[in-house]
Amino acid sequence: MSAVQATLSRPAPKVDEKVTIDLANRAETVLPKPNERNILITSALPYVNNVPHLGNIIGCVLSADVYARFCRARGYNTIYICGTDEYGTATETKALTDGVTCQELCDKYHAIHKQTYEWFSCDFDKFGRTPTPWHTKITQAIYKEIEKELTVERTLTQLYCEHHKSFLADRFVEGTCPKCSYPDARGDQCDNCGTLLEPTELINPKCKVDGTTPVLKETKHIFLDLGKEQSKLEAWVDKSSVEGKWSANTINITKSWLKEGLKERCITRDLKWGVPVPKDGFREKVFYVWFEACIGYPSITASYTEQWEKWWKNPDEVELYQFMGKDNVPFHTVVFPSTLLGQTEKWTLLKHVSTTEYLQYESGKFSKSRGVGVFGNHVQEIGVPVAVWRYYLLSNRPETSDSQFTWANFVACNNNELLANLGNFVNRIVKFINANYGGVIPEYEVDGAPEAALVKDVNALLGQYVEALEGVKLRQGLKLAMDISARGNLYMQDNRIDNKLFANERKRCDAVVAAAANLVYLLGSLIYPYMPTTAEAIFRQLNLPQRRITDTWTASDIRPGHVIGKAEYLFTIIKPEKADEWRAKYGGKQDGTAEPEQSKTSKRKAAKAKAAAQGLSEAPEGCERTPAIVELERQIKEAGEAVRNLKAEKAAAELVKEAVETLTKYKMELQTQVDLVLHK
Repeated sequence: MSAVQATLSRPAPKVDEKVTIDLANRAETVLPKPNERNILITSALPYVNNVPHLGNIIGCVLSADVYARFCRARGYNTIYICGTDEYGTATETKALTDGVTCQELCDKYHAIHKQTYEWFSCDFDKFGRTPTPWHTKITQAIYKEIEKELTVERTLTQLYCEHHKSFLADRFVEGTCPKCSYPDARGDQCDNCGTLLEPTELINPKCKVDGTTPVLKETKHIFLDLGKEQSKLEAWVDKSSVEGKWSANTINITKSWLKEGLKERCITRDLKWGVPVPKDGFREKVFYVWFEACIGYPSITASYTEQWEKWWKNPDEVELYQFMGKDNVPFHTVVFPSTLLGQTEKWTLLKHVSTTEYLQYESGKFSKSRGVGVFGNHVQEIGVPVAVWRYYLLSNRPETSDSQFTWANFVACNNNELLANLGNFVNRIVKFINANYGGVIPEYEVDGAPEAALVKDVNALLGQYVEALEGVKLRQGLKLAMDISARGNLYMQDNRIDNKLFANERKRCDAVVAAAANLVYLLGSLIYPYMPTTAEAIFRQLNLPQRRITDTWTASDIRPGHVIGKAEYLFTIIKPEKADEWRAKYGGKQDGTAEPEQSKTSKRKAAKAKAAAQGLSEAPEGCERTPAIVELERQIKEAGEAVRNLKAEKAAAELVKEAVETLTKYKMELQTQVDLVLHK
């Protein structure tokens, strides 16, 4: 008999049907329904010029998936829309570097992103792309609506390449930084000292396409006059931030923009790869990502259903929840809503925005170029199940401050939390029922004092869980689910469920078994948003359909006579020494990406040359990082941040000058320390 036949031959599940839900067969196209709660969820569209790392994944896509799964399990009418953001200067420069077309580059990375998120069990209703006819149509239509009232034309002086007859967008220009003399500064920023630049500020600018020297030439661009929308936007922010319970960092970032005063923002660029500007005199230009990227949400929805306006032009019946890292906040709370508020029709504006801080890697930053950190392609080769990755990332979600990914904590989470708590509770009760009851739930009564205490405690935690998830406090919700599992383990321990109890106090044993099995069923529903594959394994072992996330629990959802399935291990132990192995493997250049091995002498020469050319911000590769160097690196980082903050705040020139002198002094001291090490 096959496994399928065996399952079909069992009696129909005996369970209270009011608590079950069928998520596997949701409607092919989900549209808003009258008199229901309609939830529209988006996550920041990942940019497609690289492989996503764990920080990218937890910052938007994975977090949105948890909330979407929660909403569906609550019975809300929900869709989750995402996709890749593919237009912009960065795509053109990356394609140029790689020697491919923009389309080829985007095709490659779209496939990588899509496969990565599928491996992470992200359940989109649509994962699309921005380069579509729908995106062009909607972007141009939105622009036409605001063209007269909210846009102005300005003449700018830009760098123009006479060799290939084109104005150069910022990242198509490289030259020497006017602040620190770094020779490879970009037209938008110096990577050495962090100064934000205009292309015309560079010394000895060169065209990135052909290396020729560009000339200054006047050109016209279109600006979005955000100042005209400030009062309307402020009123909307004040209302939405309270009703939608925006996070503190979201409110602070948005209010800082409003306090400074909204300014004109250029929304066109001299590029080929993008949405063409539908205006005479500008048809050789495209819209900048500041303007068009967020329009990807409705345009991707349109590629999901031609009735997209029922979601996006329906503010009275649809609630919009958006997920992103904090660097994306101004686009979603200032630029995009200002654009939509300027439309004739009423658009669905965001109710809640969930913003994360940064996930750091082993006290540092993820770096694809240096091979530091765990990226989407790595998680699949390591061999740890997706549920463990999701649990660790979500239990360390950087909601109010930066958090750290460390291999030691990753292993400890699996062994000490998932395996010892949730895995132990589920496995113990399923095995016991199969071994002593032939896999059949007995007749039971759960009206004893221990069961009453269990129901009371679990319902208190369940209420907090629902409140946390409704407020999009995902990390807190996961902790509460694990607290409920821990309460189940305590209940089993206190009631000493074993063969002796089964033999001598059968009625008491029946009650304990039934209450524990019902709690396992509840836990399957509560961890479903976080670890869907684990939840599926729990429902399979119980031989029951998926359970709704309800407001209360009674310990009596499963009826007597129900036949459960076989026991499975939800988690397996990870040897602690694996943490050191993985830390070494993903702490620098990895197999297949490592640079040719250099001798110590050549490394020192290269490091010294780099130090002389750049004005160091950190010790170069090949240089021993002594305690003095580590301390100076810290001081440079803090001093650099101080300089940037003073400039952003438009502080007095004397204060800025003093801060720059301090930064320069630390860099000179670092150069001296590096020279000492390299001359050993």
